[in-house]
Amino acid sequence: MDASSQPASATSRSSLLDRPGFLIRRLHQIHCSLFLEETRRFNITPVQYSLLTALAERGELDQVGLATEIGLERTSVAEVIQRLEARGLVSRRRSESDRRVKRVRLERKGRALVKRVDEAAQRAHDRTIEALPEPERAALLSQLVRLVEANNDKGQAPFRMP
Repeated sequence: MDASSQPASATSRSSLLDRPGFLIRRLHQIHCSLFLEETRRFNITPVQYSLLTALAERGELDQVGLATEIGLERTSVAEVIQRLEARGLVSRRRSESDRRVKRVRLERKGRALVKRVDEAAQRAHDRTIEALPEPERAALLSQLVRLVEANNDKGQAPFRMP
């Protein structure tokens, strides 16, 4: 069968491959699948892992600060915190200086889970970019950081850039 008799989809490249947004979304889907595969036994999502990691690194944070720390909307963070609190991984308490503010901290069980998940999560990260030669992996990460830094203020949930 020659190229002229093949369906267009078999001979032409999808225009979606020229769209950064599509590619970023698709790579995110792939990464989430790899993450869930690697961390299945821990019953944790990428967002939950990000939240627990932020608390492990920063200590106790208020919910707004935690949302900024991981670049997620406050309402979504509140829902994730509820799930993690139900599992005994985090706890919340009212701030002593402002009773309207809820502070979140990582419990011993949560800290232990982060340590147990770290290796599996790293395997997912590595698998996400393993198709690239080693020097290109670092370059990709550098470019992704550059794009996030340049566009961080455009989303509904900015990420706290160090």
